[in-house]
Amino acid sequence: MTDLLALFETQRAAQASRRRDFDLRARLAALDALRQVVLRHQPQIIAALAADFAKPETEVLLTEVLPVLQEISHTRRHLRRWMRARRVWPTLTTLGTSGRVQAEPRGQVLIIAPWNYPLVLALGPLVSALAAGNSAIVKPSELAPATSAVLKQMLTEAFPADLVAVVEGGVEVATDLLALAFDHIFFTGSPAVGKIVMAAAAQTLASVTLELGGKSPVIVGPGADVAKAARHIAWGKFANTGQTCIAPDHVFVHHSLIEPITQALRAEIVRLYGPDPAVSRHFGRMISQRHTERLHSLLSEARAAGAEVLDGGGIDVAQRYIAPTLIAKTRPDMAISQQELFGPVLPLIGYADVAEVIARINAAPKPLALYIFDRSTGFADSIIRQTSSGSVAVNVVLMQFLHPNLPFGGVGNSGIGAAHGHAGFLAFSHEKPILINRFSVLPLLFPPYTARVKRLVGWLLRLVQ
Repeated sequence: MTDLLALFETQRAAQASRRRDFDLRARLAALDALRQVVLRHQPQIIAALAADFAKPETEVLLTEVLPVLQEISHTRRHLRRWMRARRVWPTLTTLGTSGRVQAEPRGQVLIIAPWNYPLVLALGPLVSALAAGNSAIVKPSELAPATSAVLKQMLTEAFPADLVAVVEGGVEVATDLLALAFDHIFFTGSPAVGKIVMAAAAQTLASVTLELGGKSPVIVGPGADVAKAARHIAWGKFANTGQTCIAPDHVFVHHSLIEPITQALRAEIVRLYGPDPAVSRHFGRMISQRHTERLHSLLSEARAAGAEVLDGGGIDVAQRYIAPTLIAKTRPDMAISQQELFGPVLPLIGYADVAEVIARINAAPKPLALYIFDRSTGFADSIIRQTSSGSVAVNVVLMQFLHPNLPFGGVGNSGIGAAHGHAGFLAFSHEKPILINRFSVLPLLFPPYTARVKRLVGWLLRLVQ
């Protein structure tokens, strides 16, 4: 704890001068330093993610490296405008004044990254933190130790410790970090741990961004393009071995399409990973034996209670392997229907009336993502109006995370605040209002409250009614 406190105080001391000197040029230079270090260390990044959970090289580049580089590029392109003060018009009662809103750094920030996308979910928030002018301590996940080590090497090489530092370790280290008086905490992880982070932040009144998770449902409508739906759902579910916070968790399928969707998903699994995904170079592994055992237990309990495996089902706990699996005949009271799956198991649930599906979604905690497949925009719009979720994607999955002009975040149980692009910049900024008096008439309303003052107040009240 002593070392952490010394690091924290070093950043705090430097932040006082950084508020003056960390201007647009310095922030762009920091972003460029991050871009260069990511480019230089691509081989190490690929090797680390292969070591942590056998993530294929192309998938690493697509889902870890590309989003970071895109975030840096997008932020560099727009940062001058984001930093510019925004002028506001006076109202009737503030005539004679000029007002503006100036984004200023929150100060010292803590970024706690998860294990499932250990690079992009550490560096993506760091891009926004640096763009907003903050210093940052990054805490990678100890469950992805190879990637954690590479992150420490990269960020130590790119930045002085008083600007960016990496602190490795487990729960004890995270607990010690949360006890420090950071100005903002950005956490990505489960809702259960998110509650712990928010409780710790309350002790120092730190603001928080919580990127959490939940059971993101898919609705396949009667007018869906079956081939397109299956192709997107299979990729979105089984990429990263299903360990994606916005992966399709379960699929509600109109009863007229259950058989076609099932057959199309089977074909897509073979197309993506071959007849035996266990030997495919394109299919990874679970992060740990413990996570494999958890999903194995959920699947076994569901099968014992009457659920039916339609495809896959193979599990090797020692090898952290779970085959891409389709399952049917689950019930709402089963654990597999209540817990976020976070692995390559996909329940298919038939329905006759979409109102039943909407009722089930609204009865559950608000999901991080909701996916709809149908050719009818009216079908999708109706569901969007009647449900609440962090994001919605129609006839596509996961892509909303890659869109830098869309804020990414949850609602309720799935998160607080937003990230990416301008939303990320604002998450790490305080929008400070500044009001300057030039020739305000407000003193005309000061005491004593004479008849003339009363008439003026009455006149103002009539004008604003």
